[in-house]
Amino acid sequence: MPDRENAESSSHSLSDELFSKLPEPSHRAPSSESSPPAPGSRRARREAARSGDSAQSGDDAQSGDDDATRTRTIVSEPPAVPARSEESAPAAAHEQNADVNEEPAAPAQAAQPRAATLDDLFEADHSEVVHSKKEKKKRRTGCLVALVILLAILGGLTAGGFWVWNTYGDKISDVMGWGPPEDWEPGIATGEVFVTIRDGDTGAPVSTALYEAGVTRTENVFYDYLVDENIAVTFYPGVYKLQEKMTAQAALEAIQDPASKAENTASVPEGSTLEQMLPLIADGLAMPVEDFQAAVENPSTYGVAADSLEGWLFPAVYTFDPDVTAEQVIQRMVDRTRESLAAADVPEADAQRILTIASIIQREGRADDFDKVSRVIQNRLDDGMKLQMDSTAQFGYGELHAGVVSTSEEAQFDDNPWNTYVIDGLPKGPIATASDAAIDAAMHPADGPWLYFVTINPQTGETVFSTTYEEHQAAIGTWQQWCRDNPDQGC
Repeated sequence: MPDRENAESSSHSLSDELFSKLPEPSHRAPSSESSPPAPGSRRARREAARSGDSAQSGDDAQSGDDDATRTRTIVSEPPAVPARSEESAPAAAHEQNADVNEEPAAPAQAAQPRAATLDDLFEADHSEVVHSKKEKKKRRTGCLVALVILLAILGGLTAGGFWVWNTYGDKISDVMGWGPPEDWEPGIATGEVFVTIRDGDTGAPVSTALYEAGVTRTENVFYDYLVDENIAVTFYPGVYKLQEKMTAQAALEAIQDPASKAENTASVPEGSTLEQMLPLIADGLAMPVEDFQAAVENPSTYGVAADSLEGWLFPAVYTFDPDVTAEQVIQRMVDRTRESLAAADVPEADAQRILTIASIIQREGRADDFDKVSRVIQNRLDDGMKLQMDSTAQFGYGELHAGVVSTSEEAQFDDNPWNTYVIDGLPKGPIATASDAAIDAAMHPADGPWLYFVTINPQTGETVFSTTYEEHQAAIGTWQQWCRDNPDQGC
């Protein structure tokens, strides 16, 4: 400890008189403010510099007195030993004992070594001279850690850059304008393609359909064009004849041009019969009705085990390609019926029976009463009663579409396999097309004891369900009164 050795050598040159005037040494533990700086530390160098400035500013003639003063200061307050907590004292003692045989003990106030951090890389004072092997080893460790951290950062930035580019590269290219253009150049459209717009389609699905058909260059360019130009457009279902490599603007103009629409849409109404629907399908597709009449002659062609396709052509609006055949049209409608049967959990072996019940439900009730009508049919079948449904008698006699609610006497008593006033159980087969709701109701009737029902207001469809015959007769009276009050409403 150089400071202590200098103090002792200076004290030998002082007189006994001088020592006798010195105050008694104080043995109290120095506070953090009075503790001398560690040798070689920054604080020691700063105080040495201030001390040197002070010495040079004084009178040279009084240098001897200053030496004496400095000597007294050193003697009166010996080198301080920092106070240690009870926890740190054993560790410090162990460190001191371990270093005895290797090199001179480090200053008592030296702190425990700490792990190097990234801050050391930027805050280290490289002007300090490290004298001990321990401090050199500590510096080498810190530099190594800093190097590892730096390499980890650079590696992380590189990996992060790859991730960002792989994830957002397309969007970055779009924003920066680096990628290919989204739209085709005007004037390069060629060829002929057909795009189907379905009922309810909006800008987004139409934009996708145009891209998949090869009309537009990218999937979203048509939709983006509508948004950017604030264009409100209603898309009508149908097949449109367009070209490949059209701009979004040209594609919109073509869709809005009636000349581009191929009239290739067929509509099958709910509750309609083959006799009624085949001419409608032929007109919609601009094909001979004879083609469709021939196409429905053999149900086995479409995998239907029945004598007729009555009730097997699902009621909906269909759009077909211009080169479609009559057989393809019928097959698609039959397939759609199978989809509805599957959705209602109808076993394949029971399909014809469920379609027959559903067709009666479709013709007899309104949608919110379908499950109750289904229950009446099931209850009457369970009790062995004739169904006595007007719709079946009208179908069997050929007056289902006569435009009247009541059944003629001829139809009611005509002996045919569909007339449930004559036969027991269900009619021979379906009497009309049935919707999803009717098929589901046939499979899942409501709970109830009803055996009768009658529509008392044909204009609104209001229906009364009864358990006894007397209740039913009263409801019939209500219906008859409505017919007298409305003689021109088809009673």
